[in-house]
Parts: sequence; structure tokens; C-alpha cells
Amino acid sequence: MRRFLTSCVFVALAFTVQAQPFPQLFDVQDVAADDALNIRAEPNASAEIIGTLDHDAQGVEVVASNADNSWGRVNTGEGSGWVNLRYMSAGRVHIDNYNLPDGLFCYGTEPFWSASNIGGALHFDTPDMPGQDMPIWIAQDSGIAEDLRRMVHMGGIGGPASAFIYPASCNDGMSDREFGLAISLMTAPDAPLLSGCCTLNR
Repeated sequence: MRRFLTSCVFVALAFTVQAQPFPQLFDVQDVAADDALNIRAEPNASAEIIGTLDHDAQGVEVVASNADNSWGRVNTGEGSGWVNLRYMSAGRVHIDNYNLPDGLFCYGTEPFWSASNIGGALHFDTPDMPGQDMPIWIAQDSGIAEDLRRMVHMGGIGGPASAFIYPASCNDGMSDREFGLAISLMTAPDAPLLSGCCTLNR
């Protein structure tokens, strides 16, 4: 009986990850050329309009959905709102084994830093030391489909570097923008632990 329950828990956890493939990049669809897709303050059609997406917008990051997956949260300006997922088509993120998503951009505050996935290296910048490349040795995934978690090992700044990237509600502390990925990063074995948010499309 215990073995059966353990199996059920494992299946349930795997299903949970697969059923929530956020964040993800979407394209706007089925909107007339002379119209736009409204971004609303709340996930319902009567909520205040706080922004719009062009009828042919592509690569729009949706960081989360409402309970029934009918609305998706997107960033607009310095805040975030909701779009009707009926008018969005998913699946533009390139995710494969041992790699970071193409276009990944992470950053943090206190101290300020940023890191971009460029050509197989995490390009690391700070105000004092811009333009440092940390070659990615491996970005190990979990083996679960659509799971964006990655444990990353790199050639760091004065020694091996490591990072853990994982789905989580994340805020930069400087705006009302919401992000669907968080990161913990060490640029060397004795470097301080940096924390921040990541986006799939800078």
C-alpha cells in the first residue's frame, strides 16, 4: 500500500509540473488587424484596461495563469495585468536537455547585477565590472517535460560558478512587474549568494 501511495504522489507531482508550463512565450492570435488585445487589471472582461498588445505581437511572456487557465499575467510598462488566453498561442520557448532557455535574462538588486544567456555562456554584468562571461558547462534539468528548473555549473569569476533557476513568483522590488522565474547565483565558490528574477524574453 505504501509503495502504491508513493507512486501516486510521484505521478501527481509530475503532472503538476507538466500542467503548469509557465512562464512561457505566446503569440497573439485571432485578433483583427485593426484591433488590439486588451491587458486588464484583473482576469475578467469587465476589468479596467491598463494596456494593449498589437494584433500580431509575438514572443509575449506569460508568467502565470488564473485558476482555470483562461487568463494569463503579462507585464506592461512598470506593472502587470491579464490577457485572455483565448487570443494567445503558446510554445515559442526553446527548451532542451542540458541547456538554458534561449533569450533568458536574469537580474537582481542590492547589489545590482544582470546575466544573459548568450552563446553558451552566462554574460554577467555589474555597474563596476561589466561584460564578464561565465562559460556554461552544464545546465542540468529534472527530466520532467516542460519543467524549467535548471541547476547550472559554469566557469566563474575566480573559480567554478553555480546557479539554480526555478519557477517562482518573483518581483524585482523596484516596480510592480511580476516574473515567473527566480535565480540564486554564485559567481565563484567564495562569492556571495545573489538572488534575482529571470525573464524568458528581455
